[in-house]
Amino acid sequence: MVTVSGSAMVDAEVTRLLQQWSGGDRKALDRLIPHIYDELHRIAKRQFRRERPDNTLQPTALVNELYIRLIKQSGFEYQNRSHFFGIAARIMRQVLVDFARERKADKRGGGKYTLDLSAIPDMPDETATTPDLLAIDQALDRLASFDSQQLRIVEMKFFCGLSIEEISEAIEVSPATVKREWALARAWLFLELKK
Repeated sequence: MVTVSGSAMVDAEVTRLLQQWSGGDRKALDRLIPHIYDELHRIAKRQFRRERPDNTLQPTALVNELYIRLIKQSGFEYQNRSHFFGIAARIMRQVLVDFARERKADKRGGGKYTLDLSAIPDMPDETATTPDLLAIDQALDRLASFDSQQLRIVEMKFFCGLSIEEISEAIEVSPATVKREWALARAWLFLELKK
């Protein structure tokens, strides 16, 4: 599991820099990156362990694309470190889905772009077959249509590897609620992808 909790002092510094950046201080982002880059890279490497070995997108490229997309965002208020990593999980999902769509559209290298669902903690063993990322994305879009909180939990857990406690902090609900919603979303996703 990747943890995004550092020491209390580092967490406070990251939160302060996130808030300054949210407030329009572009230089705060430059000071923030050294504090979060290694964690983002570890998250990206973890993500790529679930993917096809012939994948041409690499963890560093994923982090760089994430950085570019973060810079383009404006007017977003990051509450704290966990909230930021929750947003990073959503953007990583978007980057991976965009890349999968490009690969699928490519005449030479088209085909499916898969993720290994067995890497999701507590996922049933019957997930030996790996649905492609676009199928997962479509399932997550369907999940979002009736439960946006479960979607956020899945994104933070699956794409960013946040712990129950970190997700709880990011979405401001109790850890028990996160556990319950994670179990429901995981079961729903498993059934949806078996169709």
